[in-house]
Amino acid sequence: MADLIIDGPIKLNGKVRISGAKNAATRLMAATLLTDENVVLSNFPTELIDVKHSGDFLEALGGKVTYDKSQNLFSAQISSIKNEVLDDYSYPIRTTYLFVAGQILRNGFARIPYPGGCKLGGRKHDLHIMIWEKLGCIVEEKDQYIEVRAIKGKFCGCDISFPISTVGGTENALLCASVASGRTNIYNAYLTPEIYNLIEMLQLMGAEIKTIGNSTIEVIGKEVLRGVTIKVIPDRIEALTWIVLGALSGGRLLIENVPFEDMMIPLKHIEEAGISFFRNSNSVYVCEECILNNVIQPFEVACGTHPGIISDMQPFFVLLGLMGNGKSLVFDYRYPKRVDFLEELAKFCPPNSIEWAVDSTAKISIKGAKQLNSAEANSTDLRGSMVVVMAALLAQGKSKINNVDMALRGYNDLLGKLSVLGINCKLEE
Repeated sequence: MADLIIDGPIKLNGKVRISGAKNAATRLMAATLLTDENVVLSNFPTELIDVKHSGDFLEALGGKVTYDKSQNLFSAQISSIKNEVLDDYSYPIRTTYLFVAGQILRNGFARIPYPGGCKLGGRKHDLHIMIWEKLGCIVEEKDQYIEVRAIKGKFCGCDISFPISTVGGTENALLCASVASGRTNIYNAYLTPEIYNLIEMLQLMGAEIKTIGNSTIEVIGKEVLRGVTIKVIPDRIEALTWIVLGALSGGRLLIENVPFEDMMIPLKHIEEAGISFFRNSNSVYVCEECILNNVIQPFEVACGTHPGIISDMQPFFVLLGLMGNGKSLVFDYRYPKRVDFLEELAKFCPPNSIEWAVDSTAKISIKGAKQLNSAEANSTDLRGSMVVVMAALLAQGKSKINNVDMALRGYNDLLGKLSVLGINCKLEE
């Protein structure tokens, strides 16, 4: 656990490149278990903590993985995997369920760690158990791991209908269906840019996958999938992070590799708040002059599902509202319990700058503070912790962020990128 010391305020000057998306990279890594052949992932975020944990688990299963930081490449060669119980199943990642499909394909059974990750309410694994049982498996929850056994030695195609739209469930169902015998229909699927990236990879590997409308997927599985080379899509959440921070810092920042097509609605709301940035086909230039009349306009946004403002982006709009001229409102319909960070963020603001209420929806009321003051704050969830770091960068004076590892989990080489921009932050173990 490390703490971060920041002496603000800062101005970001220079150039930063958006890395491959965390929420795509870890899913594509799991798909490498579906083939004996070599897999290469380009535009890969090699420095992410979750990536390293996923790679460690692949190696524990018997795979060979390599990272090339200079070229942003990841490669995996998994010709066989172990079938005995591992010595350790303590892996602090939420997407462990994605490693079932490859183990079932090869051994007819799978053992995975219990899902970890950020605590954002009742994130359980019951939907994943439903997927495996529908596909013909018996699931047993043991002390250290979850064991999944295919009754016929393999997945059998079926209809899977989710009671709610689910990113993790859709990803898991896609991976399992791609190596199942026969056809699998997935209803009420959640199609995000990261899931389309996974679909593209599985199609290139040989699975037959067709999307129908915006919530149905048909999959005809294959018992043998081939190797592939594919690019990880740019991280839309990181792009939004730098756009907001760059504009508010008052510096001059060029942001490259921005996935505009995946974040049209969030960017529209940024513009309506008074930030008129310059852009070309894949880059954004933000500076102090981008804020019209030097004022962030108050706004109201609702967070839900893609293609709108997803819940992961909620904290960045809260920070934007803090720098606004008046009262802004942010509603979170997707994860209403994503509010723990607000108590930490409020430490940088005048009293009563942020108020919130939570029932089936989170309603966050923000009164523009314009000037943030230094504070000592704690990390909570991944995105909320990053906003606390951003507040410290914008605040007047020296701040301390405890257990900053939580924020660093979601950003590839964050401190390295800040250093290139002239911002030196001190880590304390």
